Amino acid sequence: VAVSHRYVLCEVVSEDPRCRQCIEDRAVGLAVRDAIGQVHGDYGLACCSISFTVKYLNAYTGTVLLRCRKDSYWLLCSALPFIRQLENRNQRYPCALNTLHVGGTIRTCQKFLIQYNRRQLLMLLHNCASEEERQCVQKSLLSCSLTEEQPESGDEEDDGSTE
Repeated sequence: VAVSHRYVLCEVVSEDPRCRQCIEDRAVGLAVRDAIGQVHGDYGLACCSISFTVKYLNAYTGTVLLRCRKDSYWLLCSALPFIRQLENRNQRYPCALNTLHVGGTIRTCQKFLIQYNRRQLLMLLHNCASEEERQCVQKSLLSCSLTEEQPESGDEEDDGSTE
């Protein structure tokens, strides 16, 4: 029997962007598990722990991709706002996890992230103060593009994917 998963794309929001570079995927996983345990108790923690993993963490951009089972992703999503800090090597970093997208495949999350980053760059472009700043943002904006590929098989649907 195939097990369906959901992928939750989050953004680490903190006042000091340098603290994101100190965060590891293990710290994010522990903080999420603690939040689920606090909000939903042992039942919620058991449901989410079955196949919960931190699939991707980019410390520079603060992007986190979490995977959990399809039938319990709402437990994960409802616990994320209760995360107020991440702890790594006995250092506590005040931050929050902002949910950006919930998808059925990693690819749909990647596509969303490209469009999201493009929108963020457009907002930066409108807020540029100098022409040099504007040219740097335009160069970044032109470098992020999404090329359409033909799906090789039927594993691109959002509800029945397996991994």
